Amino acid sequence: MTAAETHRNVRGIRHIDLTDVQLASSETARRINRDIVLELIRTSQPISRADLARRSGLQRSTVSQIVEQLIREKWVREGSIASAPRGRRPTMVGLNEDLVAIAVDIHPRQAIVAVVDLNGRLLSRALVPLSSDPEASTRLIVESMQRMHRTVPRKSVEGIGISLPGRVDPATQRMTFAPNLHWPDFDLKKVIETKMRLPVKMENAATACLLAELMFARMDGVRDAVLVTVSEGVGTGVFANGQLIAGLHGMAGEFGHIPLDPAGPRCGCGQSGCWETFASCQAALRYYRELQPRGRAVTFHELLNLAEEGNAPAAQALEKQAMWIGRGLRMIIAALSPSNILIAGDVTSAWHRFGPVIEKEAANQTLAGSPPLIRPTHEGEIARLRGAAALVFQRRLPLDQSGQGLAPEDEGHDPLRAQTA
Repeated sequence: MTAAETHRNVRGIRHIDLTDVQLASSETARRINRDIVLELIRTSQPISRADLARRSGLQRSTVSQIVEQLIREKWVREGSIASAPRGRRPTMVGLNEDLVAIAVDIHPRQAIVAVVDLNGRLLSRALVPLSSDPEASTRLIVESMQRMHRTVPRKSVEGIGISLPGRVDPATQRMTFAPNLHWPDFDLKKVIETKMRLPVKMENAATACLLAELMFARMDGVRDAVLVTVSEGVGTGVFANGQLIAGLHGMAGEFGHIPLDPAGPRCGCGQSGCWETFASCQAALRYYRELQPRGRAVTFHELLNLAEEGNAPAAQALEKQAMWIGRGLRMIIAALSPSNILIAGDVTSAWHRFGPVIEKEAANQTLAGSPPLIRPTHEGEIARLRGAAALVFQRRLPLDQSGQGLAPEDEGHDPLRAQTA
């Protein structure tokens, strides 16, 4: 692009919200350059300082200063020395794998506690049974985290990330809506921070999964995406115009609780016929019971296995669930028109069954143009745990109250950023 073309592209008026604006400064430029270098290290590790300079376009001296700062803050460490045809052999750098987070994925009946490193790898995990008593359940979660913390004495635990089956108000960091969890008002963040003496970040499971996709996967160039988690309920995380969207009280994207049929089953939110009453894993189990009223009770994993073994009612129940997942995507496609829709949850392990049905339904429901790309995360529960860890590792808070995007955090200690710029 020529200088004249660049000049033409910046002409015109752009709306600036003067109630929420920060002037650019030299510190802003340093922070952006640092994010670029850190992202290049993450995606290309191990990599030399010279290669970082070539790929980023920054001066070698600038790259060296940034790398040394990241090493001091323990986000990056030096590794092997690369061979070179001539001259000085470069020292390679990569992310510091001794930097970890404790990740907690909460479901209505159980929680999964894990240690996740800066590269998104699970180092250990444990299951914790939960009840409708939040205090007793939190006590069990804390005990599990304490045991897990003791198993990694040489690791630096940066904080605790929690993936929740509900919504979190960005302003108060309290759960505001979790109809399937059945917990009364409870300050989960405060209790765990007090017991563990570590910072705690909490977020809706779908938004956390979407953040993990942005941070640990390859979504460069994607500016509009929606991630749908299918488990006990149906949740959605929204990424629009390069920003994660929160909305008022963190409630943006609750498509799972939009009624599709007022005469449908009663939902945990109090309404009838919500999308999740037709598309969740609980709905699939209900379809199976209706087809096999005298059959034994099964779990969703068992239902998947039965279908693979040739059980016709199980296969029919899963096909019906897939149909409703696809039909519900019409709301998302019509409302947000994302270029990508990601599906997370146990259904991804049987994508050969779910994928074609979901894609066909979504294509039939698209109002105009081509349907969005629909793909699975292929990670099951790991996606939610990595999402919980991403809450800790990102340089910025996941969402601000206004839904304008990511809010700056303490600039003195910058974790790995989310790919939302």
